[in-house]
Amino acid sequence: MMQAANSNATRAEAGTTDFVTVFVGETMFGLAINRVHDVFIPAGVTPVPLSPPEIVGLLNLRGRVVTALCLRRRLSLPDREGETGRMAIGLEQGGETFALIVDGVGEVLKLGTDTHEAVPINLDARWRDLSLGVHRLDGHLLVILDVDALLAFGTPNLTAGAA
Repeated sequence: MMQAANSNATRAEAGTTDFVTVFVGETMFGLAINRVHDVFIPAGVTPVPLSPPEIVGLLNLRGRVVTALCLRRRLSLPDREGETGRMAIGLEQGGETFALIVDGVGEVLKLGTDTHEAVPINLDARWRDLSLGVHRLDGHLLVILDVDALLAFGTPNLTAGAA
């Protein structure tokens, strides 16, 4: 009987995924930890003329030029009042480094399939295509973001070649 309990625990552990939680306002989002390379405070962002509205600008991250992308704008939310307290998540996509600008960074959560659900049909259409699903947690919802979809804006050819 003890061996069955141990194998169930092992299976449960194997079915978990770690997520870095980030906040935009009061909404909590999750990013798969294997996609996150850095967490930092963005400084010295240089605007890029004629860039899409989601692009805040370029910044220097340990000697690399990084494209800074505003998660608020990517989710079609209004800009936040003031520039203080912002954080950035370093992500890699196609050999490029991006800084995802968020309102705040939370903790790392290890979540299993028992709390995971498909993207709800009533989730805002602007968010639905950027989400992989949700986790219902004690009184709140964690929306899991699809990093590939987040960073595929303005580049329709990225997905066309994969088809």
